[in-house]
Amino acid sequence: MTISYNWLCDYLPVKPTPEELSTILTRIGLEVESLEKFEAVKGSLAGLVIGEVLTAEKHPNADKLKLTTVNIGNGEPLHIVCGAPNVAPGQKVVVAPIGTTIYPLSGEPLTMKKAKIRGEESQGMICAEDEIGLGSSHDGILVLDASLQPGTPASKVFKPAQDCIFEIGLTPNRMDAMSHIGVAKDVCAFLNNLEHTHKYQVQLPEIKALPKADAPLAISVTIENTDACPRYSGISITGVQVAPSPEWLKARLTAIGVRPINNIVDITNFILHETGQPLHAFDAAAVKGNAIVVKNLPQGTPFVTLDEKERKLDATDLMICNGAGEGMCIAGVFGGLHSGVTDTTHNIFLESAFFSAGGIRTTSFRHGLRTDAATRFEKGVDISNVVFALQRAADLICELSGGKAASEIIDVYPAVKVKTQVETTYSYIRKLSGGNYPGDKIKNILRSLGFDILSETTEGLRVAVPFSKPDISLPADLVEEVMRIDGLDNIEIPAKIAISPALSAQPDAERVKEKIADYLAGNGFNEIFTNSITNSKYYTPEVLEHAVKMMNSLTVELDIMRPSMLETGLESIAHNLNRKNEDLLFFEFGKTYQVLEKGYGENNHLVLYLTGKKTAETWMHKSSPVDFYFLKGFVINILQQLGYKQFTWVESTEAGLQPSWDIKVKNQVVVTLGGVPTAKLKQFDIRQPVWFATFNWDKILGLLQKSDNFYKEIPKFQAVRRDLALVLDKQVKFAAVETAARSVKSGLLQQVNLFDVFESEKLGTDKKSYAVSFTFLDAQKTLTDKEIDSVMDKLIKTFETQLQAEIRK
Repeated sequence: MTISYNWLCDYLPVKPTPEELSTILTRIGLEVESLEKFEAVKGSLAGLVIGEVLTAEKHPNADKLKLTTVNIGNGEPLHIVCGAPNVAPGQKVVVAPIGTTIYPLSGEPLTMKKAKIRGEESQGMICAEDEIGLGSSHDGILVLDASLQPGTPASKVFKPAQDCIFEIGLTPNRMDAMSHIGVAKDVCAFLNNLEHTHKYQVQLPEIKALPKADAPLAISVTIENTDACPRYSGISITGVQVAPSPEWLKARLTAIGVRPINNIVDITNFILHETGQPLHAFDAAAVKGNAIVVKNLPQGTPFVTLDEKERKLDATDLMICNGAGEGMCIAGVFGGLHSGVTDTTHNIFLESAFFSAGGIRTTSFRHGLRTDAATRFEKGVDISNVVFALQRAADLICELSGGKAASEIIDVYPAVKVKTQVETTYSYIRKLSGGNYPGDKIKNILRSLGFDILSETTEGLRVAVPFSKPDISLPADLVEEVMRIDGLDNIEIPAKIAISPALSAQPDAERVKEKIADYLAGNGFNEIFTNSITNSKYYTPEVLEHAVKMMNSLTVELDIMRPSMLETGLESIAHNLNRKNEDLLFFEFGKTYQVLEKGYGENNHLVLYLTGKKTAETWMHKSSPVDFYFLKGFVINILQQLGYKQFTWVESTEAGLQPSWDIKVKNQVVVTLGGVPTAKLKQFDIRQPVWFATFNWDKILGLLQKSDNFYKEIPKFQAVRRDLALVLDKQVKFAAVETAARSVKSGLLQQVNLFDVFESEKLGTDKKSYAVSFTFLDAQKTLTDKEIDSVMDKLIKTFETQLQAEIRK
């Protein structure tokens, strides 16, 4: 939010310095992010003076130059070489003496120095308007009123606007501070609290009686959708002359970054930033039937907006229509091309209304029209301020454009809104704020902010909330107001903090998550955060049957809650690949969503995405691409980091990956991993392999031991390794060997590892040999050969029985 210091001071009974005001605003929660000086004319004409040309003679060495003497009111005239064709004796001009810096409209600033031009001395410069930033003309020097006195500072003659501009960081709930008057109310409340008085009140502009037109222009107003438009006011003004705004109005708007257009449009923008109330002016000639109708038009109705784009209306878009039923304006969002004020407009209908915040926000996003008016309405404007803003704007229009009121103010307000009431106790305010606020201070602050105290007891009070603060509905909101106005920096920090020790649930989910995130980040992964709302076009009809669909999506593309983490991750991968960032290791913690038989469900996941090279290529070795086994290594390490030692691998087809494997712990699938199919990659225009793993994080946490400490003492006794060579059918995968080995119930078997695969015609048709190592350990004692042989015999028998394996001797 941009606030002008000069503009704000118009409403304050006292005038703090910009620095003092900056401190006050920050103390009351309107944090000043920057304070910058504004100059309508760069340099503000500093050092420039009014001079009188005494003589002007031809330069002896140049046809287009003249030698002049100029009186600047300090004694000896200046000798200045001038190239302007219109310079002549007796003129009053703007002079830049030696040492003065001028700021041209184009080019760099220039500081005057004593110089010789074609052999003649020049002690300054007689200025054209573009050379000092006063205009764009360079036809000749600027000739001024003959009554001006030489030596008068140019800044006193032209009075270029100067200001200080505050950039305030507003929180979304502070719509009451989205105007100069709104900020002034907070400043006055702070000053009242500081001095324990009520003498500081906002100085509102005076509303004068409007001049009456000779002929009336009556325009009726009808509201068909009173839910979307609870209040609508307007007035007809005739005889207006559309022209450039006066300098003071241009300066006000320019200072806060608003481009002046014409007096009518500028006044509506001025009122918006003065009061926070958006206005709209219609050309009365476009109001057919002399009637305004606030209603919804049929779905798909075409409407051409001010930017000359045709938009198809939604049935929920609120429209301002004329008596013929034609749309003239998207209510509270954007005007129409054929109903706005133009240079030929002479009669207008001025609108001031209150539109529901939800409807305005939906329409604004649907059509991509993020206007100042929509921003105000979607945060909630002051419904009690509608008529005041209209009167203020009508007054200025009549004054600055020569218009006259051709009707009384029309105010259609079918159901008068009742103020929200909030009840609280003094003890609650003190407890929640941590400050020992006396009851009188609390009441003084609330009254200064416009709250009405309805009832009061020794314990607390009930207040009516002003319409300018629609975000306040709870006692906690009152606490925030009291703390703000008293000064957030007045909150005392206690010397001691008393806490009650509590036992947290084990395992600690956040510590586990942090542990795995640290492991992955330490191994070259980057964490990503993707949008949980995604595009339904990525999914098959079978998946979409159980997807959670958005009722009011922000865009056409973002229409469902993601049923899978894969697609949003592929969007991020495609984004990086398109920017030549091709070697990617990503991880993400996120949720997926689905429709259940009763209600909705959401599941937590940890997912890994791998593509490109394992490591960067160097002179020592060449890099190889990531593959399934590279992914598998990280998955196993994560499970081991979590304390899982026993798990089984099962080949899967349900996940749609190629290849696809499930990892089970206690017969529950906790991880699915594999390669992303080519067809899925084509959806995102990805041309290199991507490997993917998804951990069911809810199951992972549910199966963890009731502690997040997974460390154990190093065993005192040595492990023993035995090897076997198994001849098997080619179709038998190592996962089956590992599963068979784990089926032998023995506490001594610690690890099963494949270290060689051999194929040869000598083994037989469709045969292969697995070389498998088995590691045994007893943490309590040294193992004997007899104990190990007993387990090995069981393993051999199991392999022969379940896998029809042949043991190579």
